[in-house]
Amino acid sequence: MEFAALGAWIVAALAGTYLMAVWLARGGLLEQTTKVTRFPVLVVVGHPLAAVIGLAVWVAYLATERAGFAWAAFTALVVVIMQGFVLFTRWLVGQGGRHAKDTEQPFPAAAVLVHGVLAVATFVLVFLTAIQVSGR
Repeated sequence: MEFAALGAWIVAALAGTYLMAVWLARGGLLEQTTKVTRFPVLVVVGHPLAAVIGLAVWVAYLATERAGFAWAAFTALVVVIMQGFVLFTRWLVGQGGRHAKDTEQPFPAAAVLVHGVLAVATFVLVFLTAIQVSGR
């Protein structure tokens, strides 16, 4: 389960990197015009940063098998998921919400779906591993 979480985390990170590359290629923060669908700068920067920090802590857990690292990685994932939810809801509004007149969110829906599903799988696997390692 520990390495399944690592694999899911890495593939989710790759999908997220793809989404970030698409967004940046289409202008990133400079092309955001409609306030309702604008991605907050702190979330755009914080989401991948928290994910990378959490992944590093997860690798530390894998190297040491200390429960504290597992729970710290889970805590980082809580932050990442909350930020991801903000980004996801802004993307959904840009897909045709009533405030999204003349806006374009460049993300391919399939990539967003893969990223989100893998993020949830990672969250569940890390949580289950943290519970299991705490019981030892």
